[in-house]
Amino acid sequence: MSVMAQVRFNYEDYCSLPEGKRYEIIDGGLHMTPAPTTKHQHIAKKIAMSFVDQVEKTGQGVVFFSPIDVYLSDEDVVQPDVLAVEKNRVKIIQEKYVRGAPDIVVEIISPEHSERDRVAKKKLYFKYGVKEYWIVDPEARSIEVLVWENAGYNLKGSFTTGTANSSVFPSLSVNHSDIFAK
Repeated sequence: MSVMAQVRFNYEDYCSLPEGKRYEIIDGGLHMTPAPTTKHQHIAKKIAMSFVDQVEKTGQGVVFFSPIDVYLSDEDVVQPDVLAVEKNRVKIIQEKYVRGAPDIVVEIISPEHSERDRVAKKKLYFKYGVKEYWIVDPEARSIEVLVWENAGYNLKGSFTTGTANSSVFPSLSVNHSDIFAK
């Protein structure tokens, strides 16, 4: 009896994929992500603007938003919606990608990819040492802030009102009503 080996993708394969689509590789598995909805983009823009104002403009770090590749390993390449890197770690920012774990990653989930963001990416980000993982759910109108600890991510807070604060950048706060306002 022969067993067919699972196809595994690496960064070289990723680079040879057709342009114009969003792809990610998680544990060697290829995932195609459709273009985000306008609601998703609106929320991502507001979060990115808050991060830029409070992290980048204050000289604490650098902020990027999708599409940007985050190369965690040859078989783990993702495109978070928003990310921030502390100023003392900017060496991980290279011309083609961010090579290594950003300090904060924000994923805005969609119903079709909720499990990928809540389970697979959460494990991936923890494995590579992302200090803070924000999960934003447009349908639930919530922001979850997860903080890296030795045993796994600890939920710092789940916000359906009020202000989400960062442990990585103490001056960074995102007002719930600003993000989810129409």
